[in-house]
Amino acid sequence: MRYEDLYRRSIEQPEAFWAEAATAIDWNVPPQRILDYANPPFRKWFVGGTTNLCHNAVDRHLAERGDQLALVGWSSETGSVRELTFRQLHREVNTFAAALQSLGVDRGDRVVVYMPHTVDAAIAMLACARIGAVHSVVFGGFASHNLALRIDDARPKVLVCADAGSRGGKVIPFKPMVDEALARAEHPPVHVLVVNRGLAGELPMRPGRDVEYGPLREAHAKAEVPVEWLESNEPSYILYTSGTTGKPKGVQRDVGGYAVALALSMWSIYDIRPGQVMFSTSDIGWVVGHSYNVYGPLIAGATSILYEGLPTSPDPGIWWRICERYGVRTMFSSPTAVRVLKKQDPSWLQRYDLSRLQYLFLAGEPLDEPTAGWITGALGKTVIDNYWQTETGWPVLTLMPGVEMRPVKLGSPGLPSPGYRLRVIDEATGQDVGPGEKGVLAIQPPLPPGCLTTVWGNDERFIASYFGHFKELLYSSLDWAIRDEDGYTFILGRTDDVINVAGHRLGTREIEESVSSHPSVAEAAVIGVHDEVKGQVPVVFATLKRSDGDAAESAAQMMRTVTEQLGAVARPSRVYVVNALPKTRSGKLLRRSLQALAEHRDPGDLSTLDDPNALEEVRRALERGADAGG
Repeated sequence: MRYEDLYRRSIEQPEAFWAEAATAIDWNVPPQRILDYANPPFRKWFVGGTTNLCHNAVDRHLAERGDQLALVGWSSETGSVRELTFRQLHREVNTFAAALQSLGVDRGDRVVVYMPHTVDAAIAMLACARIGAVHSVVFGGFASHNLALRIDDARPKVLVCADAGSRGGKVIPFKPMVDEALARAEHPPVHVLVVNRGLAGELPMRPGRDVEYGPLREAHAKAEVPVEWLESNEPSYILYTSGTTGKPKGVQRDVGGYAVALALSMWSIYDIRPGQVMFSTSDIGWVVGHSYNVYGPLIAGATSILYEGLPTSPDPGIWWRICERYGVRTMFSSPTAVRVLKKQDPSWLQRYDLSRLQYLFLAGEPLDEPTAGWITGALGKTVIDNYWQTETGWPVLTLMPGVEMRPVKLGSPGLPSPGYRLRVIDEATGQDVGPGEKGVLAIQPPLPPGCLTTVWGNDERFIASYFGHFKELLYSSLDWAIRDEDGYTFILGRTDDVINVAGHRLGTREIEESVSSHPSVAEAAVIGVHDEVKGQVPVVFATLKRSDGDAAESAAQMMRTVTEQLGAVARPSRVYVVNALPKTRSGKLLRRSLQALAEHRDPGDLSTLDDPNALEEVRRALERGADAGG
């Protein structure tokens, strides 16, 4: 099969293409209609069909591969390895599902999952899917403020949390952060279900609300919970992503379309078949963790490895040791992780038998050519960049070795995945640009299966955020891109105020609001600045309410405020206290000019600048150095 043939059929005959792809999963009731696009930009895939993510990920494999490893949880933090076959996973998921039902969780109810990257977190997700509950996993690195925002938007009946996580050997208590979030939340859940890992000592438990999972696990150890068959377009989960406002957007995913897209991607993109092994180093709180740590590999009947810990602990060979032990075929990581490994002794890459490893996929942030070139040479394996978003749920741009391995072009994630009708659009005119010309990457609707169906509880925001940027109805990726003569696309960075820190999308507005909440701050601007390891880091420029204030102390307090409110992932790299911020005469902050100055680039057209002295003030601040650095 040729890539061009597969892709062309997906574009020219989409209903026939996706009807065939849908046969890769189990349906309780077959789809009655493949595509309903009567209400653009909303679309429905596999209308009338009923299915279930948990059934497709677990139950349907029991007969042929019940004793095959399904999940491996390897924790360098606790020094433990947990292995579950499909049969054992089925038992654990049934037990967890019964526990959730005993707490009143029913079809359509929301369950927030706030846990580290462990097998128990995957079990909680699958248990929700089994009973038709809508899970919303919140990254364990987020602080209570972020958690409270997501609780109030999702309005869960139950919150599942661990007692603690661990990072670099340091225990991070989760339960106190949950308690603080619930004290802030306007719509706290009825119950908190606590999975006690034994890391945090005695836990603060509120009688009547907080329930420890251990006793419930014993009580429901033999429970058999039937699968809840859901119509293809019912919601499966909510995953929050940063927007340009302070309020995060709840990306809503469906059931059937998501399962079909993942099933297709597992063999065509990642070249994984039943019985093979995939190792994704992403956290379960991100979209990669949902799609390719949990649902994708299990739907394919493959083994998935979940890793908790740093890529350099106990040594820089830990990932490769895992690959050797389990015979990993396809690995998925991030450019940031590779840049961390690049600083280590390269001999670690040669100490283990990696003969069964075929591919290393990298995503989450743009892959720079030096990093791509280094890991390709050091590993001696095919390294494939792929581009996608929380919103799309699976790759938009990639190469497809399971179909036909096309040449790798360093700096490009490759070619469009099936079903994605991609265009590069001039931001001002809305017209397509030619090869080699910069524009905004856009998708011609209807979006293919697997992509978001709406923003949770807010159809208007869905339309405005993604389809309101051009006169023509197009999905805007909000990423700059260039396409070459061969159809390869190169991603150049964001068009909005969202920055990418080590694969974590952070809204600069949210960080600005946190900084501005400090009583000494008059005004703040946050930008993303290039970083050799993390890709980008947040940098703060702020003015104080009192000109005679202690700049260094105020800057340090701003950093602490952000860490306390948003978590360490959002902690600014540097804070500069200035007397004025550059603005247009209409009062708009010139963030792009600030970013250019911080990266030693031309700040561009300054004809609309209100006060030229403000820009000189920023230049002087950059020359003297930051008032605080993280």
